[in-house]
Amino acid sequence: MLSQSTIATIKSTVPVLQIHGVAITKRFYEMLFESHPELLNIFNHANQKQGKQQTALANAVYAAAANIDKLESILPVVKGIAHKHRSLGVKPEHYPIVGQHLLAAIKDVLGDAATDEIINAWADAYGVIASVFIDVEKEMYTEAAAQLGGWDGFRPFKVERKVEESDVITSFYLVPEDGGSIATFEPGQYLSMKIDIPGENHSHIRQYSLSGTPGLPFYRVSIKREDGRSDHSDGRVSVYLHKTIQAGDLLHISAPAGNFKLDQEDTRPIVLISGGVGLTPMVSMLRTLAGTKANRSVTFIHAAQHGGVHALKAEVEELVSQHPAYSAYFIYNNPTDEDRETKAFHKEGYIDLPWLQEVVPSKDAKYYFCGPLPFMKAVNLALKDWGTPSEDIHFEFFGPAGALD
Repeated sequence: MLSQSTIATIKSTVPVLQIHGVAITKRFYEMLFESHPELLNIFNHANQKQGKQQTALANAVYAAAANIDKLESILPVVKGIAHKHRSLGVKPEHYPIVGQHLLAAIKDVLGDAATDEIINAWADAYGVIASVFIDVEKEMYTEAAAQLGGWDGFRPFKVERKVEESDVITSFYLVPEDGGSIATFEPGQYLSMKIDIPGENHSHIRQYSLSGTPGLPFYRVSIKREDGRSDHSDGRVSVYLHKTIQAGDLLHISAPAGNFKLDQEDTRPIVLISGGVGLTPMVSMLRTLAGTKANRSVTFIHAAQHGGVHALKAEVEELVSQHPAYSAYFIYNNPTDEDRETKAFHKEGYIDLPWLQEVVPSKDAKYYFCGPLPFMKAVNLALKDWGTPSEDIHFEFFGPAGALD
């Protein structure tokens, strides 16, 4: 329990964190990896290069400071981060290391402004916050290992087959090397995959949403090849998987994780909205809903550049054709002549609220969306403008959490 004076001191630093938060977290990671280069086997190097991880951590630290007197209010955020930590293999012994370097980074960036009172208050606060994470993650580790077909750490899976779904997306069907059972998952969750690329000093861990149906003896992930990106993001892992990994090869994965989950108890209509490879968790949700035989309206909306990069289209169309209450709509921003000739899409351009209001049968629905950040911001803004309650809006970031507002 934190004293009132400590809480007051932490809250007094909130404006400073708003201004200097990213500088502090950037310096934190520099100091952390300099002292503990082995932790590069856990962190996503590409997110580090692009500054996404630094921004995400800065936002998390800011939220913790702003809510230090009511940490229960950010428990959903804590659980989302804890899912990621469990899937990566973050353990209790890592927290003192992180705390040491976070405090050092605060002192390094703020200089004399980081008084002993502030540093001591943050040391106390970090201890409380770390304890919350450790307790939540301990429960998650236990649950992941104890469930039927569950396991701890990374387990070897064999690539049973690869299926090219589009010009840029390939599905990998994974079965356990030991031939045992596998843990089920909630539609919307992901796998963490540890990759060792020959010639590289550190392992790479990436999260990929499950695109298949829970309860089967295999997992399916549908991965986009990220080479040739204009933003110079690091696509070495996806390229390695596409070009080098073949049927019969082994991949090491941790048990399914993630708090982006389909609510199967709510009986209202569901709207699944995706952009690009963001369709992978949505397809899993659609497949799951189709398998339950529930008499529930489902609208599936997917945006892509053109038909050549539109993955899993035939699968979605087949599922929709089998259920009278289901509908699917496709938006192409840059359709090809063939797309036009075959009438492969329903709207050209981008998703917008007037069109959304035309195709969604009822405003009173559960909305799930995933895709590139600009796409997600546009969808979120449209739903907010429509007056959709926040509790009915659910989304997933591919990579560190960002801000949609």
